[in-house]
Amino acid sequence: MITQQTSLEGALWLASRGFEVFPADHPGLAQCAGVGRSHDAATCTDRGKHPAVPFSKVHTRDERQAFRWFDNQLRNVGVFVGACTGPDGARLLVVDSDRPGAIEDTAAAHGEPHTATMRVRTAKGTHDYYWTPADTKLGNGLGSLRGKFDGDVRAGNAYVISIGSIHATGVVYELEDPDQPPEFAPPWLLAALQQPVQQPRPTASPMPPKQAGGRLVGLLRFVLSSSNGDRNNRLYWAACRAFECADEADFAGRDVASALLDAALGVGLSEGEARQTITSAYRTGNAR
Repeated sequence: MITQQTSLEGALWLASRGFEVFPADHPGLAQCAGVGRSHDAATCTDRGKHPAVPFSKVHTRDERQAFRWFDNQLRNVGVFVGACTGPDGARLLVVDSDRPGAIEDTAAAHGEPHTATMRVRTAKGTHDYYWTPADTKLGNGLGSLRGKFDGDVRAGNAYVISIGSIHATGVVYELEDPDQPPEFAPPWLLAALQQPVQQPRPTASPMPPKQAGGRLVGLLRFVLSSSNGDRNNRLYWAACRAFECADEADFAGRDVASALLDAALGVGLSEGEARQTITSAYRTGNAR
């Protein structure tokens, strides 16, 4: 195993191999460096993970620019997944396991061996970097793996924190094997991720929109009308507004968090990501 001792080393290693990098918040800073209309840097409690620039527009594989961003600066390293390309235009897929061995266990449950690939060890588990064919359309949805895999995936308009970065717990993101490049994702994994996402069961929500008050149903519809690139931002904004108004008549007796979660799952967000966003909004509301 190799440890990238600094974010600069990590950023240069990634950029030199064609990965698009950008600066992100560092937990050593007094206040979160994250940007974005829906992100409140002053009250952020999920440190070290938020982009410090509009990552979908500001990213680079130029080592000189990476040096300027990360030399003698407290910044974590982000990789813009959707901008990375491999052989024959292949697109990047990152499998984020929330515990060691999660993707291996899922492969075994499908009767398949795990395909070893470029791996980054994180605070909780691992990030496995895979290439997918150029015409493969993936996002952050788990497809048929939802509820069967302890983690998430990142593809398309998404990012991950990468080597040389420091987690809020002090754990450094480590590259497992510097000589192991990303492999192509195995067919079983691609097939599972591309299976249509099942809609939430009608009985899963304790507060269907038709039973909710006027303002609450408006917030739920705001989430349900999200496009692929703004789902998380819309969920965070709606959750903040909902928790701010929790004492109003429209919200009385309603399980607001469950309703928001069902709406988020309905637009394809993973359960883990949606719960994290809703929790962050709840904490933001209570911090005020």
